[in-house]
Amino acid sequence: MYYLTGFVVLPAFIYALICQARVKSSYRKYSQVMSSSGMTGAQAAARLLQLNGVTNVGIAMIAGDLTDNYNPSTNTIYLSEGVYNSRSIAAIGIACHEAGHAVQHANSYFPLTVRNIVIPATRIGSTLGVPICLIGLFINSATVAYVGVVLYAFVAIFQLITLPVEFNASKRALQTIEENGFLVGEEYQGAKKVLTAAALTYVAALATAIATVLRLLLVINRRR
Repeated sequence: MYYLTGFVVLPAFIYALICQARVKSSYRKYSQVMSSSGMTGAQAAARLLQLNGVTNVGIAMIAGDLTDNYNPSTNTIYLSEGVYNSRSIAAIGIACHEAGHAVQHANSYFPLTVRNIVIPATRIGSTLGVPICLIGLFINSATVAYVGVVLYAFVAIFQLITLPVEFNASKRALQTIEENGFLVGEEYQGAKKVLTAAALTYVAALATAIATVLRLLLVINRRR
């Protein structure tokens, strides 16, 4: 049984490592290639917002590498130090992706709304799901153990809902980049590779969450 649970989790774990390595490799490569447009990441994000009629979103710098994100609570796009002032292909792609999230928020994009609704349950599930399951196994209570599994399942649900949100943000970004000449030719293809690699990390996160749920169920069934 332990061999079987390892067989379930190990492929997802390896796939996640491969995806993370691919993101870093793509970012490292295309962060060294400057765009012919001369736009910085911050300028590209601002222009995408403008083209979509979104005028109330802030753009600020945040410390770290690949820490870029859009925070709906502050209505601010946070771009990492290597993206905000950079004129690279990677910077423009990443900045436009985060601006895509801001446009989603402004337009009440349905999958994003649903994801925001399940965030509280996801936080509880990621924190308490596995511990409650283990407590159930320790006290020999299948009911308590299954409660833990159900709680952790919200993590998998969140990751599933995240996929269309992330893919749509990248689609918006790439469409704007191409139609408005932010990047051209091979530059555009480079940005697409960076965003595709980043999107696969969310696929890996979903696979890992599902594998964890299956592993917990296998352990419970074995104990029963």
